Amino acid sequence: MGKSVNILGISAFYHDSAACLVRDGDIIAAAQQERFSRKKHDHRFPSDAIAYCLKDAGISADQLDFVAFYDKPWIKFERILETYLSFAPAGIRSFWKSMPLWLKEKLWMSERIRKELPGFEGQIFFPEHHQSHVSSAFFPSPFERAAVLTIDGVGEWATASWGLGRDNRVEIKQELEFPHSLGLLYTAFTYYTGFRVNSGEYKMMGLAPYGEPKYVRAIYDNLIDLKEDGSLRLNMKYFNYCQGLTMTSRRFHKLFGGPPRKPESKLSQRDMDLARSIQEVTEEVMLRMARYVKKETGEKALCLAGGVTLNCVGNGRILKEKIFDRIWIQPAAGDAGGALGAALFTWYQYLGNRRTLPPHGRDFQKGSYLGPSWSSDEIETWLKERKYPHRRLAEDEVIDEAAEALASEKVVGWFSGRMEFGPRALGARSIIGDARSPEMQSKMNLKIKFRESFRPFAPSVLAEDVDNYFELEVESPYMLLVADVKKERRREMSEDEKRLFGIEKLHVPRSDIPAVTHVDYSARIQTVNKKDHQRYHKLIEKFKEMTGYGVIVNTSFNVRGEPIVCTPEDAYTCFMRTEMDVLVMEDIILYKEKQPKFEDLKDWREKFELD
Repeated sequence: MGKSVNILGISAFYHDSAACLVRDGDIIAAAQQERFSRKKHDHRFPSDAIAYCLKDAGISADQLDFVAFYDKPWIKFERILETYLSFAPAGIRSFWKSMPLWLKEKLWMSERIRKELPGFEGQIFFPEHHQSHVSSAFFPSPFERAAVLTIDGVGEWATASWGLGRDNRVEIKQELEFPHSLGLLYTAFTYYTGFRVNSGEYKMMGLAPYGEPKYVRAIYDNLIDLKEDGSLRLNMKYFNYCQGLTMTSRRFHKLFGGPPRKPESKLSQRDMDLARSIQEVTEEVMLRMARYVKKETGEKALCLAGGVTLNCVGNGRILKEKIFDRIWIQPAAGDAGGALGAALFTWYQYLGNRRTLPPHGRDFQKGSYLGPSWSSDEIETWLKERKYPHRRLAEDEVIDEAAEALASEKVVGWFSGRMEFGPRALGARSIIGDARSPEMQSKMNLKIKFRESFRPFAPSVLAEDVDNYFELEVESPYMLLVADVKKERRREMSEDEKRLFGIEKLHVPRSDIPAVTHVDYSARIQTVNKKDHQRYHKLIEKFKEMTGYGVIVNTSFNVRGEPIVCTPEDAYTCFMRTEMDVLVMEDIILYKEKQPKFEDLKDWREKFELD
């Protein structure tokens, strides 16, 4: 056998920085920088994530053969300069604000990489941004061949692209170019409704069912010229992102009746109606793009990546419309996944290595459990050093106790196995609860997550039981598909309840699993397969034995404003500073009432308090 080839993929300096280590085409490790720095959406060079990947692979930097960076900085810089010159002098403030980072960091990426990786003497590759996205979508997928569609804000110039993946190659056939972007259109509404750009888009998606699509016509008439093939042109008079420090212009504000909502201020019905309207437009664009790609390629399978494809409602629509027989979505669909795509592009496309599909129709993503893990021994040592009361049990015993706590409507912090790669908690770093409880959604939002009460929670359901609860005919391991709750599980609403409006709808139970049923009877589903995470599957099986329900609530193990927990210390701190009842870390269980008091609890909670 020849020497193994180690490839480090990196994404940095835009949204979520990340690193990934690929060895001979096998994904060894991947993680976002934010999990180590504890700075949400950390865009800085992912030094900590790189250090983790190298350690997990058991190598040092001098044993790397290639490093792949997820885009071409000089082409992106060219786009920024051209844009500013086109709008000069209007864009001068934004220009001067962005230049220091470009001149100090972004343009000298090769030098920065070699400085950060002492001893590395291999080649550095710079695939284009959308080549990295396309590669992250196709190469880990379970398909020998597929159409590929990527949709995001903007890379170098491209804002959406489609192409083909076959065997060990991807080919982009067509691109939509900046400033015309579905991702930036959605982000403009995120900004206008008072949520944080590049992180609040999923809040908009969750808010949409509380509103009415009152502004759809205004969007089509004024903002977007949408073609039958899904391509679009934006009326740039309504936007400010090319030349200014905001997403929307005064003309936009006038069209929709006032200035943007101030962050943390009360949500109005207008905000809900705007969220619903842009969600419907987004779904229509995604559907048209998918139909066009199907017509052009004739392929039976579709792979998706790019930040917009984290819109699981839109993904669910593509699936429901049966445009393709099968779809696969990269779980780290945003820029973090670009690190993975860049590494795989180097292995397959540049080096020309053969791609062999895994057995049983599985993908190469390993459930996206690609981050660090801790053994029970390591966790117990950490707890003993601090004298935190805990009990260590056999695996079956700890699962029994956790399931009993869930059945008693306790909220459980669940820390198990390797941390997830991507924005979704998938049962490795999760906060879990009883899906049957009508109070669970509000309790978890307000007392544990410290976030807006309208935010929906996802169900984790046994893969073999999914069709007992949801109108979904496929597995959804990465929580990237929305489907409706089965009609026979829905609760008939009274006439008074049907007349409720906006956020008033929140407290009306919709089904016999109300904690995971959104106001439009939908759910963002994670199917749990025994092969991907055996312990999490066993927990839900035990809960089913006790209650008859093979489904629980799953939300990410963090509070608003913080990244998902990474270490046992992160988990314990989050557990103590919220109203979680139980913490399970591998074979160790901790109960809140037995823990010492956290003196700094009040100050920390005020940081996240909701208005």
